[in-house]
Amino acid sequence: MSDSHMLTIVGMTCEACAKRVEKALQKTDGVLEVVVNFATEKALIKYDSQIVALSTLKQVVVSAGYTVLDVESETAVDVDRLRKEKEVRLLWKKFMVSAAFSLPLLYLAMGPMLPWGGLPLPSFLQPMVYPLTYSMLQLSLTVPVIAVGYRFYLDGYRAIWKRSPNMDSLIAIGTTAAFCYSVFSFIQIMLGDHMAVENLYFETTGIIITLILLGKSLEAVSKGKTSEAMKKLIGLAPKTATIIKNDTEHELLIDKVEIGNILVVRPGEKIPVDGIVTQGSTTVDESMLTGESIPAEKKTGDKVYAAAINKNGLIRFEATKVGKNTVLAQIIKLVEDAQGKKAPIAKIADVVSGYFVPVVLSIAVLAFIGWMIGTGDFVFAFRVFISVLVIACPCALGLATPAAIMVGTGVGAKNGILIKSGESLETAHKIKTIVFDKTGTITEGKPELTDIVVVGGYGKDELLQIAASAENGSEHPLGEAVVRAAERARLALSALEHFEAITGFGIAVQIAKKQILLGNKKLMEIKNITTNELQGHSNMFALEGKTPMYVAIDGKLAGIIAVADVVKQNSREAIAVLKKMGIAVVMITGDNKQTAEAIAKQVGITRVLSEVLPPDKAEAIKKLQAEGKKVGMVGDGINDAPALVQADVGIAIGSGTDVAMESADIVLMRNDIMGVPTAIALSKKTISIIKQNLFWAFGYNTAGIPIAAGLLYLLGGPLLNPILAAAAMSFSSVSVLINALRLKRFKQ
Repeated sequence: MSDSHMLTIVGMTCEACAKRVEKALQKTDGVLEVVVNFATEKALIKYDSQIVALSTLKQVVVSAGYTVLDVESETAVDVDRLRKEKEVRLLWKKFMVSAAFSLPLLYLAMGPMLPWGGLPLPSFLQPMVYPLTYSMLQLSLTVPVIAVGYRFYLDGYRAIWKRSPNMDSLIAIGTTAAFCYSVFSFIQIMLGDHMAVENLYFETTGIIITLILLGKSLEAVSKGKTSEAMKKLIGLAPKTATIIKNDTEHELLIDKVEIGNILVVRPGEKIPVDGIVTQGSTTVDESMLTGESIPAEKKTGDKVYAAAINKNGLIRFEATKVGKNTVLAQIIKLVEDAQGKKAPIAKIADVVSGYFVPVVLSIAVLAFIGWMIGTGDFVFAFRVFISVLVIACPCALGLATPAAIMVGTGVGAKNGILIKSGESLETAHKIKTIVFDKTGTITEGKPELTDIVVVGGYGKDELLQIAASAENGSEHPLGEAVVRAAERARLALSALEHFEAITGFGIAVQIAKKQILLGNKKLMEIKNITTNELQGHSNMFALEGKTPMYVAIDGKLAGIIAVADVVKQNSREAIAVLKKMGIAVVMITGDNKQTAEAIAKQVGITRVLSEVLPPDKAEAIKKLQAEGKKVGMVGDGINDAPALVQADVGIAIGSGTDVAMESADIVLMRNDIMGVPTAIALSKKTISIIKQNLFWAFGYNTAGIPIAAGLLYLLGGPLLNPILAAAAMSFSSVSVLINALRLKRFKQ
């Protein structure tokens, strides 16, 4: 019997760890499919429950060296959040302790060597006068840093032992090499060789660990955000519901509601479960599900959905879907699944380290054995061994990607682009298709008055004043748009003498003893008012994606008002820039085809996916991904969250909902979609810098390995001094950092 389960796995430090867990689970009998996502620390496992038990799968993960955290629903979100908050606090403490020791160490080691005369040292710490005191202090400052970063060594060497070296392995080997050679030099000083004070590299160990701890802290902060979106999605649903039983109202916990129960919802309350209206009529704000700002009219026989807000009428409805079957629950499930299935982005350094570390170790060991056999001199052979490891010290490799990403994300923030992870910055440059949600993304997300056409001798301001007076106090977005337009025109509104809402058609009011009708064509037909004179205007407005509203005064047509969700100022420009970059642009919306195509035409989009239901948005993204291209999704609503997560890069508008912002990889803080092409351009520049950095990181180090192993010495040349090896290693790190800083010149 096929089953699936999501596990939270604690202790993975890089992509190689995720691959190790995947391999261990894939080898287990009964496992059909497994995807381990390092970024979210989740493992989605499909397995045959008749062959293997879930407890066995958990034990496989534990045997691989990791911890399984497996709790359910809202509790899982809370536990996961608390765990990650604790992890972040611990990492920041470790970084602070490490920095407190490594910065004085850096001053001590490098200060006197600065070109403008050096920084002063107390007389008792002069290295050439008191080498033993000087070296002992460096050793004393380094040991606490190593103690704080012990996890790098534990995980790094364990990974080597399991034949799957990772970034921790590189950190462990590099810092161990520098530390061991420094300890060797310290012993030489103790034995009377005072010149060995020039061969101390304790600061290399301290600074590398400090920088890596800083990177791990920032990474942990980013990871800690993954559970917040789920928490807010779950929090949308009300905790209780009011059901009707034997003509009496009873309040129940939401999980006690059953299919077939009759529920009552008053104005302002959230709808607790999915159902069908059995009595009453109202308008319902479904924007948290559909993204559409205009409330939907609901009457007997219409469907209502959990978490939607009842605006103005009391209704009764029959529960048709409860618990995990509601539309909201399905959206939550889609977000979870998309997070679990998203393929992890391979880190170049991790991939290379799988080959680089074993090769370097092999060369170092072979060189040591060769020189021991050839010379019989242990000190000489050990010096060669250390030289190989020092020149291959992967600090530049470790800095190559994070240095560029840290600068890139900082530059993004200055341009109003919040890039939430290095992974999204890396992936954005590969995007070939961008999908834009319509409402609140391409458009402003709220209706505005766009047109007024008058007949019968009325002026435009006069008609607007009458319509706004009729709609004054209305909670309907169309009415609010009319009132806002009148306020901007500084028109004085008249008091209402009578008000009647005609659900699904419009309103009938009395102002200054005049009978005013404001609504759709059906309202005019009901009241026997001819609309032929303005029918052409109404049709044109509809084709343009606008909502036409007729106004009649004392039984005669007075004009027509058009309201629409207007296009944002920079939408057309942003889409034109994306096209110039060779990126296909698609618009997706729950709106009808006519309105969607009208908006798309205004901004220059030719491919439109209209009338797409919330649960189907992520599926639409999957279909685009199946075309073989990296897909970016830009949205602002809760209904966009599954699609934002499913996309290779999710981009949220800063003015959108918190859930959309936390589900996305990139957030545009300025509510301007010009940030989309800027983010992609920044990603391309950052990737270029990373590739250059990796070239320098390997260029210096690998070119020096044969020399460090004694190749020149065999040919009659000099033996590479470990000081020069360390200088080459340090220079590669400096070049990587300087190159990364070039990103600061990036312009929007």
